[in-house]
Amino acid sequence: MFNDLSKLFNPSSIAIVGASRTPGKIGHEILKNLINGGYRGRIYPVNPKANEILGLKCYPSISSIDNSIDVAVICIPATLVPSVVEECGRKGVKFAIIISSGFSETGNRELEDKVVKIARKYGVRIIGPNCAGIICSRSNLYATFEPIVKRGNVAFISQSGALGGAILYQLIDEDKGLDIFVSIGNRADLMETEIMEYLGKDPEVKAILIYIEGLREGEGRAFMKAAMKIVPKKPVIVLKAGTSKAGMRAVQSHTGSIAGSDLIYTYAFKQAGVIKVDSVTDALDALYTLSTQPIPSNGRVAIITNSGGPAVIAADHCEKLGLHVTPSSDNLKNKLSKILPPFASLGNPIDMTAQAGAEEYKKVLELVIESREYDIVIVICVPPFFIDALDIAKAICEVYSKYSFPIIPCFMAGSAVKKAVEYMSERSLINIPSPERASKSAFFLYKYGRLRVAARQAPNW
Repeated sequence: MFNDLSKLFNPSSIAIVGASRTPGKIGHEILKNLINGGYRGRIYPVNPKANEILGLKCYPSISSIDNSIDVAVICIPATLVPSVVEECGRKGVKFAIIISSGFSETGNRELEDKVVKIARKYGVRIIGPNCAGIICSRSNLYATFEPIVKRGNVAFISQSGALGGAILYQLIDEDKGLDIFVSIGNRADLMETEIMEYLGKDPEVKAILIYIEGLREGEGRAFMKAAMKIVPKKPVIVLKAGTSKAGMRAVQSHTGSIAGSDLIYTYAFKQAGVIKVDSVTDALDALYTLSTQPIPSNGRVAIITNSGGPAVIAADHCEKLGLHVTPSSDNLKNKLSKILPPFASLGNPIDMTAQAGAEEYKKVLELVIESREYDIVIVICVPPFFIDALDIAKAICEVYSKYSFPIIPCFMAGSAVKKAVEYMSERSLINIPSPERASKSAFFLYKYGRLRVAARQAPNW
């Protein structure tokens, strides 16, 4: 049953049942995140043993709060959760995010079913139990004990709270933003499909990443139907775990989901237009490349570089992935020869040599795009000590804003290019810091273009 989730991600009021005065406890950290994240709605800490927590009046129970409540975050012992959900129902709470563990993940299916039965009696929708909470950065909503991430335009749904948290920390380290994060835990009520459907209609979300260990029996068809509706509008990327025998056993013990044959998942995802990835690195590269770049119609790749070695690696990986690193035409070579030194390589890769500065990058990039010989450009920069990488980043961003064309920057050398990477990120041009990853990012762009067409032609699920 599809429900409007707008009040989940943009609530006017939120209660923290199990709010704590003790730093380090989940109920304290969630309340602190809501305050520090700048949440603009009403916050109601609930703890019968406290009068005030973090400067906010504390209430003994949900029912003692005079005003209406959109969302209740529950972080109390599992045995107490049914009575609190009952109280939420009577109060008219729309959504309950159950952080508490001790349900089906520990074999206590009966208690989980009891909570769901009570919630459905009153029309309360549940995230969890055994989850890490949610984020909606555009609402300054950080109803989680995970870190506060800056605003972005992508969404992330995770069956694993711990992995979700680890990825959020990685986004902070890489200065990447996020709009919506949902840790769905045991998936007792709200699951990937409904959340996907909502995100698919949300114009501010440009790409969706989902970490899946498995789907329960009967869920696959609904998931695929939802994905097929979304893919023509925005990419859906799935990081699928449990592809080996050992992984499948781990999935069963972790979430109780049915891992199933990897071949079945692979075929189903392909039919639905979903991009399936096997690593966190690929997942994030795909997510941020696809959310910021225009989608090419074909897979002809130009490689512009100031260093031969990384360009050779990029060319190798592109061809292994089925992309085409076609030689430059004589016409393009002739134009390039007028702005590059005689010892530059004018083919593809186009090696401008180490002396190339911002002006050379700008002019070569413009010539390559205007030639219409390529569909994607990988721009590699390994700056020597006498070249400012920030100036090159500014030149690339100028071209990026001028043309609607896929440009994948690959600035290498870590701290030496930090300011350049930050400058590009602020302008929605995400750096991919190695030639093999840049090649794969180009492949994701090409693959999504093809999958998007295939999804329109796929049979109904």
